[in-house]
Amino acid sequence: MSQQGYVATPPYSQAQPGMGGYPTGFGATPSQPHYGHYGTPPQPFAPQQPGGLKPAASSPSGMPPPPVSSQYGSPIHQNGTHPQKFPPSPAVSASAISPYGQPPQRPTYHSMAQVTPPTQQLTNQMSSMSIGGYGQSQMQSPQSPTSSAAPQPFQMPSPPAMGHPPLSLPGSQPPLMSACPPVSSVPSMGATGAPPMGMPNSQTGLPPMVGGGFQQAAGPQGFPPQPGPYGGQVPGSPIAGPQAGAFPGGFPGGAGHMAGPPQKKLDPDSIPSTTQVIEDDQAKRGGQLYTTNLRGQVPPLVTTDFTVQDQGNASPRFMRCTAYTFPCTSDLAKQCQVPLATIIKPFATVPQNETPVYLVNHGEAGPIRCNRCKAYMCPFMLFIEGGRRYQCVFCSCVNEVPVHYFQHLDHMGRRVDLYERPELSLGSYEFTATLDYCKNNKPPNPPAYIFMIDVSYNNIKSGLVKLICEELKTLLDHLPKEEGAESSAIKVGFVTYNKVLHFYNVKSALAQPQMMVVSDVTEMFVPLLDGFLVNFQESRNVINNLLDQIPDMFADTGESETVFSPVVQAGVEALKAAECSGKLFIFHSSLPTAEAPGKLKNRDDRKLVNTEKEKTLFQPQRGVYEQLAKECVAQGCCVDLFVFPNQYVDIATMGNISTLTGGSVYKYNNFQVQMDGDHFLSDLRRDVEKSIGFDAIMRVRTSTGFRATEFFGAIYMNNTTDIEMAAVDCDKAVTVEFKHDDTLSEETGALIQCALLYTSINGQRRLRVHNLSLNCSSQLSELYKSCETDALINFFAKSAYHAMLTQPVKTVREILVKQTAHMLACYRKNCANPSAASQLILPDAMKVFPVYMNSLMKTPALVGSTELSTDDRAFHRLKVMSLGVEESQVLLYPRLIPVHSMDITSETVPAAVRCSEERLTETGAFLLENGQSLFLWLGQACSPDLIQNLFNVPSLAHLNPDMTSLPELDNAHSKQIRSIISVISKQRPNSMKMVIVKQKDRSEIQFRQHLMEDKGLHGGASYMDFLCYVHREIRQLLT
Repeated sequence: MSQQGYVATPPYSQAQPGMGGYPTGFGATPSQPHYGHYGTPPQPFAPQQPGGLKPAASSPSGMPPPPVSSQYGSPIHQNGTHPQKFPPSPAVSASAISPYGQPPQRPTYHSMAQVTPPTQQLTNQMSSMSIGGYGQSQMQSPQSPTSSAAPQPFQMPSPPAMGHPPLSLPGSQPPLMSACPPVSSVPSMGATGAPPMGMPNSQTGLPPMVGGGFQQAAGPQGFPPQPGPYGGQVPGSPIAGPQAGAFPGGFPGGAGHMAGPPQKKLDPDSIPSTTQVIEDDQAKRGGQLYTTNLRGQVPPLVTTDFTVQDQGNASPRFMRCTAYTFPCTSDLAKQCQVPLATIIKPFATVPQNETPVYLVNHGEAGPIRCNRCKAYMCPFMLFIEGGRRYQCVFCSCVNEVPVHYFQHLDHMGRRVDLYERPELSLGSYEFTATLDYCKNNKPPNPPAYIFMIDVSYNNIKSGLVKLICEELKTLLDHLPKEEGAESSAIKVGFVTYNKVLHFYNVKSALAQPQMMVVSDVTEMFVPLLDGFLVNFQESRNVINNLLDQIPDMFADTGESETVFSPVVQAGVEALKAAECSGKLFIFHSSLPTAEAPGKLKNRDDRKLVNTEKEKTLFQPQRGVYEQLAKECVAQGCCVDLFVFPNQYVDIATMGNISTLTGGSVYKYNNFQVQMDGDHFLSDLRRDVEKSIGFDAIMRVRTSTGFRATEFFGAIYMNNTTDIEMAAVDCDKAVTVEFKHDDTLSEETGALIQCALLYTSINGQRRLRVHNLSLNCSSQLSELYKSCETDALINFFAKSAYHAMLTQPVKTVREILVKQTAHMLACYRKNCANPSAASQLILPDAMKVFPVYMNSLMKTPALVGSTELSTDDRAFHRLKVMSLGVEESQVLLYPRLIPVHSMDITSETVPAAVRCSEERLTETGAFLLENGQSLFLWLGQACSPDLIQNLFNVPSLAHLNPDMTSLPELDNAHSKQIRSIISVISKQRPNSMKMVIVKQKDRSEIQFRQHLMEDKGLHGGASYMDFLCYVHREIRQLLT
């Protein structure tokens, strides 16, 4: 055993070279990941110059090459280490550094899958690994070493000098490995075969550990490669390879595949816990007032309950960033590879205890704007010359202040009316737009909602058509309206269809509705203008008559074929004729195979999964649909699609129309009224009632030095700057990535302004503006301190899902892992105290980033399993593209709430536990929710009293598993759990159908897919295995 082996070893200390199933170099030359741009060729490292950095030039593809930074282990006085132990690096010649991703020429290794290390050797290796705290920041003075085995943020003992056994100072060593209790339910480290999903399994000619990434020249600098557990691979040592017979993309093999006695168990509690991070933030910042008066301050987590007071920067409900301190130069940004992005939810719901967004009316003069860059007046603008001029902070242009807007300055140089004008004192506000901002210089008409119901055989037989018609009678009373308005200004219209379309005249003067049929669907037109779009209050009787008649009219239909594209075309034509924007609610059941434009064929071929052509499954069919989306956006026509499929319907194509027009897709597989009716109606109500803006166009402006380059969301991009949305509602978020085009200044920081022009629900044209100021620093440690994991993973999810359309899914997964390792390796190299290579050191703000990244790779879209339906994968992909930070956080790390042990007198939701099977108990009951699904899991030995209280049956055996809601019973347990479910449901934009899961029932498979810390059912690593794999990749980059 190595001499250095007695420091405590929580499990995410790195898997050692030669351990079962961890090949040393995954994959051929890795593609170069940067900021969510996928698949550019590998870039060579720039040679390091003596005494400083040489700025790396951008590659022709616009992709930044990888970083070169000060040599690992070079003397750093700030963090209190001893420089003399780590001599400075000599000059490095260009030839000494291999290009990133191209291993140096070394003799090839034996082929993989040769030797599995003996158990004893494995145990020794595991116990020789050691853990660091979460990385001491370079700028912090060292703190006293901690004696606790639990990870402490920013605290760790100084590492022993290399080559000497560690000194055992009293209290300076964490407890030994032997203190870890043996646990028997999680497969041990040695039992894990191949790499996590997305890392290639087959490999020949592996490079030694010192190849690739952050390559260092031979010589004394930093930590030299060590034999055994600490350093690089010992030449010639065999590497255990992947085992056969594993599930696709996962860690093949489990304990059963390994020969030999059971392995020594590791303690899962010692790896960073998401639930702990959430609880700590809630304890520290929950219930507090968060004021936005400081530049670059990091807000509380999305899971924390806090109140925002706008004092000059937009609320985090509207804008969240991946980092609140941007690096000053593009070289630093390329070096760390932390994406710089903001997630903007322009219409986010503001809680009742916070001030709503103010509306400012400047009359006919309109909003004040910079003459050069067109940025809107905001708190950052600088007034000069006694208030007669102002300097734009975005482009430095000096503008005249209009006479009507003039105001004197006080002794601080601020305007006297600062606090009377929202645009000078608040981060978010609205302007009333003038006719210059309207189409054809005419004020817009109020929008319209058109309900388009598929009346083919399936929908009539299932009872869906009757259900929709009954609901609409009451739902139309709840159309969204402006605050203070008596009734909604939105008009409504109705269409039914199968192979042909039926339009209805519901003018208030008629006694009975009139039907008009359009059977030629190739040239779509609207057969009536007057009487199609009406005010619901005025035509209530005629509309109710129609809704009563529709189910009977088509009761005997045998028509099973449907059209789809002509239905959307009819909606657009109706809105064009009425000269208004609006929304189509389409209720559709099957693949549109009838002869018509946009006819689709079944292209569901699961043989393509995990091949180069897998991306074609997610690509929408072009032609008619591309043109249709363009017309919808131009007219401000948003499409909301409710699909009720019994088989493949090509969601990738049909759902794409919704995504490009700012709409939503809802999917109910094998719909049954009694099982799914409430779930569907709840979604429909929320969808009709939610606040929304139409015919929107958004632009993101930045101060000089950086600019917006990539945009992800339910949006349409006609050019590189204007984000067009036929509609934008309170749940839709747009993720925007930034790139440097010059150096940023630490003094002025980085400023972002998002301006959204839209039509309100009463037909008024408005401008909504959100402003945010960030810090800039030339210290990478400041960047890592200000990162927000939840925003980062939102960005990575969207950029990966976007890349899936053009790259094989396998490649996308590999890039995600490479970039994760690169970001963490850069932190380790530039910001953390020098320490043994076997320690995994994570930035405090990103310590749970690996668990989210691993979850992302196990999502249906990325997992690459033939067991999942193509439509489900495409649906998930489209859904995530428009999610805000709060929704993506809970989707990737669901809440697992124990309800058997809750305090029934308390009003609050019980604290969640880690999302792993280990936390479930046979006597327990747990709620699991991820914003899309809700499960109530019941253990086999669950207390009969609890079952009686919740379901009014004597035992678990009597329980009907098809229940989708809890009966309303008059006891404390029942009331409490129903109250918890109600609280959770209100926090989420979708309704969630509750599924009752009994332990060891078939339905448990669906539930277990959401236990994100465990191995994936369809492939994918457990959290612990993934962490070990990432640590291996980090070490490879650092050597």
